[in-house]
Amino acid sequence: MTVRETTIPGVRLVEPRVHGDARGFFVETFQAERYPEAGLPGAWAQLNHSRSRRGTLRGLHTQIRNPQGKLVRVARGAIYDVVLDLRAGSPTFGQWEAHELDDEAHRQLWVPPGLAHGFCVTSETADVVYACTTLYDAEDEGGVIWNDPDLDIPWPVETPLVSEKDQRLPRLRDLGANDLPQVA
Repeated sequence: MTVRETTIPGVRLVEPRVHGDARGFFVETFQAERYPEAGLPGAWAQLNHSRSRRGTLRGLHTQIRNPQGKLVRVARGAIYDVVLDLRAGSPTFGQWEAHELDDEAHRQLWVPPGLAHGFCVTSETADVVYACTTLYDAEDEGGVIWNDPDLDIPWPVETPLVSEKDQRLPRLRDLGANDLPQVA
């Protein structure tokens, strides 16, 4: 596998080795020795799988007191994946970056604790699978609204399908210190 640094410190794009032939493909999506050697977690607290239709936008989500690191991949379809740095004191605080993830290249995105994460489905359907370093806690949710004009993220759909909960997230400039992920 190849692991590439991105513009936000700590975020990494993982390109696993894909073995393909006329029958299909085989790809190792995690390996307990190689991933830690590359600076990625070797243990996970939770594994999630979401299925969404074209135009669905989920995010931008984080947890406040117990931030999750996430290793994100697409098992079926394609997404426009966005991370936003919410780590207080980070030199890239408030900056975002986007990556296309799909079931052809099999790339994974490591999203360290303290970043908000969201994605928009660009294929007919997408199955997104992500491993988390800590357990999900509904009482600990936080985030930033997907269409914050100060961020100006160029989402690939004009009118995405967004949950009511995600429509109520605040703008980045409205977050106070207690709304930011507490990262050691």
